[in-house]
Order: sequence, then structure tokens, then C-alpha cells
Amino acid sequence: MEWLNYHHLYYFWVVARTGSITRAAAELRVAQPTISGQLRALETALEEKVFAREGRGLVLTDAGRSAFGYADKIFLLGRQLQDSLRGLPTARPARFVVGIADGLPKLVSYQLLAPALELPEPIQLVCRQDKPERLLADLSIHALDLVLADTPIGSSARVRAFNHVLGECGVTLFASAALTRYRRGFPKSLDGAPMVLPAEGTTLRRSLMEWFDSQGVRPRIVAECEDSALLKVLGQAGRGIVAAPSVATAEIRKNYRLEPIGRADGVRERFYAISLERRLKHPAVVAIYGAARDRLFE
Repeated sequence: MEWLNYHHLYYFWVVARTGSITRAAAELRVAQPTISGQLRALETALEEKVFAREGRGLVLTDAGRSAFGYADKIFLLGRQLQDSLRGLPTARPARFVVGIADGLPKLVSYQLLAPALELPEPIQLVCRQDKPERLLADLSIHALDLVLADTPIGSSARVRAFNHVLGECGVTLFASAALTRYRRGFPKSLDGAPMVLPAEGTTLRRSLMEWFDSQGVRPRIVAECEDSALLKVLGQAGRGIVAAPSVATAEIRKNYRLEPIGRADGVRERFYAISLERRLKHPAVVAIYGAARDRLFE
């Protein structure tokens, strides 16, 4: 019987967790070629590639994502074994691993996740942000318990999963104090106004561009961001007007000192919980779904 070399698996797990061989080498205090050799040995043993090159970085393959999920559990049990032998308490909160689509605004993500952190039985929340297609691949191999996204899983997807609509809301445009003058004459005032927009290809970006056309305005795009938090920081610095889901208005005013200047009438943001369950059973998922439907998007 062939046994898996857990030393190889541990090096792989650290690389996957830290995101690069360079960071893993610094954490493990070994040379990068040593780690590369361990990864090659693991791939030989598994007869599968666990990483693929993407640009200058590494991404997990389907086999790599599956291996990472198992490694996570293996090394968690190892830590619990050590604690037990030392006479330390071993009870740990159940892990709840959520994938967050990279286009989902962080303030909305927090509002959606907050009910899971308020359960009577505490959980350990693990958040992973990535492209929706990668998150769905992880969901399919049970490496994630749930995916939060602003687009539903399509019928062409190879993953058998279910969309659960959490709710929808309008979109508001926000500006720093220096740019609140664009409130006057809104939305015609947006013609030539500086804008910081979500990245191309996102649902909100497409909806906004269509809305600008319908209003006969052409804003001046000074920046575009994949990171919704950076987008708001640029707005806070007065670089341009930003758009965000109306449900986050109170948090945006408080955290970024941005003021609403108008609503993009007709533009709607819809949010989804995507799971392998047609009928939701996981207590944390049920809490997220219930709170979103009953309070957040009522």
C-alpha cells in the first residue's frame, strides 16, 4: 500500500494558503527550490497537477483545490491532537467557508455575513474571494459551504448548484464634499463629471453604462477598480463620483464620509447565495438567507 508523504502535502498546503512559493518559503524558512521540489514530488505521488501557471502567479487546479480542502482538515486535526496531548481544550468552532465573488461590494458582503457570526453556536468564518467560476469549482468539491455573488449560476455551468435570491436594491451615486455640487441638476449634471467606476465586465459597470446612455450623459471616467473598497477610498479622496448598492448607504456615509447625490433609477443590484443544497439546511446559511430576506432587503 502506498502512503501519502504528509511532508510534501504540508509544503503544498502552505503555498496554497499563502498564495505563492515566495511567501511560503519565508514562512517555512527554506529556499524556494526546496519547496518547488516538494511540490513536484507531491504531484508525482498524486499523478495530478496541483498548480497551474497564470501570468506570473500560481493558481490551484481542480485537483489542487480538492487536495487543499483535505489538507486543511488534516492539519486542523493535527493541531487538535497536539492540544489534546498537552491537556489543552480541543473544542473548536465549526468552520464555515464562504466564497465571495470579487465583484461583490465588501460592505454588502459584511452585511450578508454578519448574521452567521451571531448564531448561538459560534462558528469560525473563513472568507475566500475569487472569480465566480473558480468559487463554483471549489463549491462543487465541497471546499466551500456557500458562494455569495451578484450574478446567478447559469444553466451552462458544469456545477450542479442552486441559486437562492437574497434580495435586490437600487444603486446610489455618492460623492465627497468637494463634489456634492453635482447633486444640482442630477442626473444631467453627470455629463463630464469625474467618475470612479467598477471594472469592465462587472454587472454594475454594464448597468451603469446603459443608464448613462439612457440619460444622455457621458461622465469622465478617471479610474476603474476591481476592488470595491479601493473605489470608495478614491471617492473619499475626491477623485470622482462612485456608485454603490443603496442598501449600504448608511455604512458608506459613516465609513467613507461620502454623501448621496442621486439614485440611478432603474438600475438594480441583485444578490445570490449559491449552494449545493436545494433546500437550505446549514444553520449559518439559513441565518444569512433569513436575515437578508427579512431585514436587509425588505
